[in-house]
Amino acid sequence: MKKDGHIHTPFCPHGTADSLEGYIEKAIQHQFTDITFTEHAPLPANFVDPTPEKDSGMKPDLLPTYIETLHKLKQQYEKDITIHIGLEVDYIVGYENETKNLLNSVGPFLDDAILSVHFLKWKDEYVCIDYSEQEFMKFVEKVGSVEAIYELYYDTVIQSIEVDLGVHKPRRIGHPTLVHKFQHAHKVHVNDEQRIKEVLNKMKAFGYELDVNSAGLSKKYCLEPYPPFPMIEYAKSIHLPLVFGSDAHSINDLHQHYEKIFHK
Repeated sequence: MKKDGHIHTPFCPHGTADSLEGYIEKAIQHQFTDITFTEHAPLPANFVDPTPEKDSGMKPDLLPTYIETLHKLKQQYEKDITIHIGLEVDYIVGYENETKNLLNSVGPFLDDAILSVHFLKWKDEYVCIDYSEQEFMKFVEKVGSVEAIYELYYDTVIQSIEVDLGVHKPRRIGHPTLVHKFQHAHKVHVNDEQRIKEVLNKMKAFGYELDVNSAGLSKKYCLEPYPPFPMIEYAKSIHLPLVFGSDAHSINDLHQHYEKIFHK
């Protein structure tokens, strides 16, 4: 099986208008046997998106159309490729009930899903840690250090693994070192290897898959996958199930760096 398990779509408000058919045709051309479309799920209605454009998640009214469209394409291409209908769901501290309710309503219509941390709660505010290097550095000033943000991030990822979000909770944890995205912007070396291993061990203990996410290799301030190569090897050593994810928001980025990840 050759799978890309983390792909975005034209339903993404901060992505591109590239067609679903275009993604599928490219996947077939590159001999992928399985793909999962994992659009950003709608955020809780009572959560205020902290990003300037407030475009982190799909609009709620588009969710039924998203599922219906993928269901048709799944049937249309079934002889050529296996298409999984999925979502990338945000774990947001304090919004567990809202997230559980979303999963209870949409879960029966999904084949696959990813649970990710993009938002960190600091005191009474939420910050999107991967929006921009400027926003990240502002957050560093508020929290006090890069190290403190890393600690908060890994604590939140561990909470996401342990939390009860119901029977339809995603079984794969997305880009568990996303906090590295701006590491070459802040230039602070944080020795977080033990924290990453703690996260991976927790995933293994709770029966999760790892989103081996290649997108970081294309980010100029990251230049490594999520998690980095040594931690991918560690995940293999503890027999944690790995699922490649290009995290593509455009057809051009689809399957990016696949060979680097699986021939390393």
